[in-house]
Amino acid sequence: MSGTRQHEAFTEEERAAMKERAKEVRASTRRGAKADTEGEVLAKIAEMPDADRALAERIHALVRAEAPGLVPKLWYGMPAYARDGKVVCFFQSAQKFKSRYATLGFSDAAHLDEGGLWPTAFALTEPTAADEELIAALIRRAVG
Repeated sequence: MSGTRQHEAFTEEERAAMKERAKEVRASTRRGAKADTEGEVLAKIAEMPDADRALAERIHALVRAEAPGLVPKLWYGMPAYARDGKVVCFFQSAQKFKSRYATLGFSDAAHLDEGGLWPTAFALTEPTAADEELIAALIRRAVG
């Protein structure tokens, strides 16, 4: 497959996310596993547009309160929270891939399995108090 055709397979935003991930891996290798990456996550959140930033700050606060053992880190340029180096959940801003809503996602390292079908991502626009309680419960269950 030619280089041009490969590039057509990914959007500009997807290519940017892959470049961010490569940069994160290189930085992690230089720093070592013990580095405090919460500052990097907070800086990335601060760069977001107002609506995404407010959601990301709330998700960050919920994750830190409900699962203090998860380590904040950047993952494809997104705020993510990991256990033993594996991402459990992450926040994807709407702006990241020019979507109409932000997303709270869970990886296969999250303990959300229930039967033969369960959700792994949730759209976020303006969570209510009840929605935030559901998010908190999902986070607690994910680290279960």
